[in-house]
Amino acid sequence: MVLNLLSHMRRCPNALRSNIKQRLRRKTKPDNQSLALNAILDLTRPKSELVLENALLRQQLIVLQRHVNRPALSWRDRALFVFIACKLPTWKTALMIVQPDTLLRWHRDLFRLVWRRKSKRKGRKGREPVSEDIVALIKAMAKDNRTWGAERIRGELLKLGIKVAKSTIQRYINEVRSPVSTKQTWATFLRNHAQDIWAVDFLQTYDLFFRAIFVFVVIELGSRRLLHFGVTTSPNDAWVAQQLREATPFGQGPRFLIRDNDNKFGRAFDRVAKGTDIEVLTTPYQAPKANAICERFLGSMRRECLANASTISSSSMSVICAGA
Repeated sequence: MVLNLLSHMRRCPNALRSNIKQRLRRKTKPDNQSLALNAILDLTRPKSELVLENALLRQQLIVLQRHVNRPALSWRDRALFVFIACKLPTWKTALMIVQPDTLLRWHRDLFRLVWRRKSKRKGRKGREPVSEDIVALIKAMAKDNRTWGAERIRGELLKLGIKVAKSTIQRYINEVRSPVSTKQTWATFLRNHAQDIWAVDFLQTYDLFFRAIFVFVVIELGSRRLLHFGVTTSPNDAWVAQQLREATPFGQGPRFLIRDNDNKFGRAFDRVAKGTDIEVLTTPYQAPKANAICERFLGSMRRECLANASTISSSSMSVICAGA
């Protein structure tokens, strides 16, 4: 009896200490809503206990990942994750609910937001607004001069003592015309210089005995007028050069001459054109639209004038060739 009483007295202080310890733990139990308090309380706990608790929490996260989708995170959560990851060397292995690339993207977004606020101008914002008269002048210059870009218009405005940024001019240019290349297109060139452009080409047809006959035509683009033509059965460089001489008497010719890349136009043809101050322009390969007016004239001549060419006798064709 005495021994039992002594053992019970010995167990009482241990039970009392255990009871007090459990009550302290309940009182200081970490609060999931207070990160700072949790961190302070963790400093009083042994390292082994923290390691075991970390392992238990990690295993619970692994189990939750099997059944629960990723929870929505607020911007505060993202900023806190970024801050902790900056201080933790092994942050990649500690992430469970987000990927490392996602955390790096949050860091870039946070960095961009911070520096945007730092670089924000204080006081007056932006440049002075452009007056309506200058805007109307910019639009008029862009509309009347299709080949002028923003830099050219800016230079013209500087001559008048008007300083406008290039980006501002580009914005108003796009309002009056489409944002296309400012270089002169082929169609614009033909439209602007049609009165000074001739076009030449060959039309191939056949006589009654299926012999090839070539018709050489020279047409003016501005008036669509046929200036000269020639017929032959064997065209060559010398014959074509002679046709150009006959089409340009007394050295009077156009400023530009359009032709294709046919071998019939050789050095003699270019030499005659150069002697009369004619600039020869060759069309691109497989691009009949570059010489569309002459091509249309040849099509009309084939359909309307040579529809019954097979009924022409060989004697008639010989007379035409002899006259040519």
